[in-house]
Amino acid sequence: MKQEIGGYLELEVFHGKEYYPDLVKVNLGRTALCWLLESRKIETLYLPFFLCDSVIDACERQGTHVIFYPLDKDLAPVLPPDLSLHTGEYLYLVNYYGQLTDEKILYYKKHYENIIVDHTHAFYQRPLPGVDTLYSCRKFFGLSDGAYLSTDATLTAEKEQDVSAKRMGHILGRFEKDAGTYYQKMLDNAATYHQMEIRTMSRLTQNLLKAIDYEQIRQKRNENYAFLKELLPSESPFTRVIPDGPFAYPYYHKNGIALRKALAKEKIFVPTNWSNVIRDCAPDSYEYQWAADILPLPCDQRYGKEEMQRIADVIHALEP
Repeated sequence: MKQEIGGYLELEVFHGKEYYPDLVKVNLGRTALCWLLESRKIETLYLPFFLCDSVIDACERQGTHVIFYPLDKDLAPVLPPDLSLHTGEYLYLVNYYGQLTDEKILYYKKHYENIIVDHTHAFYQRPLPGVDTLYSCRKFFGLSDGAYLSTDATLTAEKEQDVSAKRMGHILGRFEKDAGTYYQKMLDNAATYHQMEIRTMSRLTQNLLKAIDYEQIRQKRNENYAFLKELLPSESPFTRVIPDGPFAYPYYHKNGIALRKALAKEKIFVPTNWSNVIRDCAPDSYEYQWAADILPLPCDQRYGKEEMQRIADVIHALEP
């Protein structure tokens, strides 16, 4: 029974269904990884150089030893040919822009057994049995937090539930105004993620996830991706597989850093997903070139063909 009765109304309780109702619900992708590292007692994790620093931070927080590996031109891990993972050792695989197919995941599972798959860029790609898999909700939907963890591990002691209300300001603000008005609030909010403890998903985020039309969003993302691919053909290892419900359209440009800046002046905002890679890797490495020159063009559910056409027109006008 509720403690309070009467007074002003709060947000409605939604009665839809989450896309992953049976997975472990966590506050952030990085804390989901922390919980997994803690529960599996992972001592050593093989990580790609081409990676967001939030994953590295999570390993440092848990005291997990990290060994970095490069990727080849086809995004395959370059690992010692005789590598055999022992108890407490795991291989971390990132599904870049949905290019890591189920077949490839099963191949790595067969060869290394102890693997963790990062589906941050592939929300709609369902987890495989026996494969520890991470998802981030805020990368695909208008949320301030939320993540899912698929695992058969016995998780350590139950965590407290998170509270999201104070982190929703920039989400609600942009719904009624422009991004620039709330950009600093978004940055301030993101800065707090590094200190966040492992918590279960907030009641607010879980409720909002029950209000989403997942099928409509999947279809819209697929349509926008296909239209951008037609308008802006791009040959790279990030476009060989057409994902279902894509995260973004990874467009290659030989001078991606300059094009990003030019697009921003036209109010087309394209993030640099791995700025730490540009900072830390050699300019002649694959990792540096991918981080600098692959532009994740927005193709999400907020937009349609008109916006995709505008993106293409602006890029064509800016290119020599």
